[in-house]
Amino acid sequence: MTDLGLELVTGEEELDRFVRWVVTQDMLDPSRYLSGGELVLTGMQWRTRPEDSETFVATLARARVAALATGDARYGAPPPDVVQACVRHRLPLFRVHEQVSFAAVTERITRALSTGRAADLAAILDRHRQLVSGTGLGSVLEMIERDLGLRCWVMSSVGRVVSGPPQRPPVETTAAFLGARRLPCVITSAGRPFSLFAIDEHGTSRAADWFLVFDGDCADWPEERRALAGELAAVVSLERARQDDRQSAEGRLAEELIQLIVSDAKPAEIISRLELTGLGSADRYVAVAASAEQGLRPRELRALLREILYGGMPAAGVVDGEAIALIPTGHSVLDLIRTALDTLEPGLGASRLSIGVSGVVDGEGLRGAVEEARYARRMAAGRQRPASVVGHDELATHMLLLASVPDEVRRMFRLRLLDPLTRYDQDNGADLVHTLETFLETNGSWTRSAELLHVHVNTLRYRIARIEELTGRNLSRLEDRVDFFLALALR
Repeated sequence: MTDLGLELVTGEEELDRFVRWVVTQDMLDPSRYLSGGELVLTGMQWRTRPEDSETFVATLARARVAALATGDARYGAPPPDVVQACVRHRLPLFRVHEQVSFAAVTERITRALSTGRAADLAAILDRHRQLVSGTGLGSVLEMIERDLGLRCWVMSSVGRVVSGPPQRPPVETTAAFLGARRLPCVITSAGRPFSLFAIDEHGTSRAADWFLVFDGDCADWPEERRALAGELAAVVSLERARQDDRQSAEGRLAEELIQLIVSDAKPAEIISRLELTGLGSADRYVAVAASAEQGLRPRELRALLREILYGGMPAAGVVDGEAIALIPTGHSVLDLIRTALDTLEPGLGASRLSIGVSGVVDGEGLRGAVEEARYARRMAAGRQRPASVVGHDELATHMLLLASVPDEVRRMFRLRLLDPLTRYDQDNGADLVHTLETFLETNGSWTRSAELLHVHVNTLRYRIARIEELTGRNLSRLEDRVDFFLALALR
């Protein structure tokens, strides 16, 4: 948008970020009004001293905004401390010259985003048309069988037949693929040989890959037929990439929905975004959270979670390396996940996959369901098994109670208790929230808390007194300790 005359000050290496929206902010801490992906316009009314720049920019970075644009009206140009803070936090910084109004910038970008959304919707409709009229993998496999007499199936790592003849391949092919020391390999079932080939052996983790099953022993094939298997794997890889929803309008909307749910967005905004993803017509939902230690990259983890939940029309996203999905359903998906994990375990290698599943909620309880699923996922990770899942019925009773409370009530309860401490920590470089958490974890033991925090007991007493002063609570009272414990669990 060269006609706007925005001048890049710093952050050239970060310009590939997606801008979701544009907002104007002049509060020192605007975090509660940000949900990620915004271009933030500011007149810098929040800046009363150079130190304020670090506070403001750090807040934007934590909120994962796309970029910052400062107006010239007050200072003539971005002050050095603002520029330095943006460099430290790798946040792109633009300069809005005085003759350009924020209203003009907002209108121009909003119009461009609206046009992009319309193009996305057109692309969705066009793709649906192509899927109906196109040939797909099925016709390719039919052609290979018809012309070469070579029967073949495309399988996923959880045993789903992606494409192929009506008669399924032997059930043991999936375990053989996941557990094979090297590929291709040949197995025998009911006296017949079957050959297994990976789709992306060196680029994708085995547990997240698709594979080919050929009816026959590839050791007997001429070189041309083995080359054909490689070509078919390349075709399947392209088809799989085409089905990857991350770059589609639906996929981006799903990612944005998950980000909104884990942020401080209001329930009304979450419901509105839910409608855009196409899941809004459902009455009940289940949240699923998954993480992997070693082996699986975040994009692979997200794809694997969608594969496990295939058929449930999940909306999935990744937050801090954890994949989160929402499924419109009226029943639990635990049995489906347990079956998939039993299948996947041989292919995990050194990786450990842990999954948490919430109870069934309506649209007003999405944030509670996601928090419940993430809590269950942490419990699953503590079981020290290659693959583990924890469901709603295994959670601690306080998490079940919190999950049943409406999102807005939970949000206000948390803000009322923790917001004064969070603001104080941000403004003064203090550590009151962590101090409170440690104090409660040690059941109020002054000595043990001071040891864990590496401070003197007198310093700890000062911090606790400050917490009580800022919140009006008394940490010697059991009911106040319980309130703080629940507020921390709601973060």
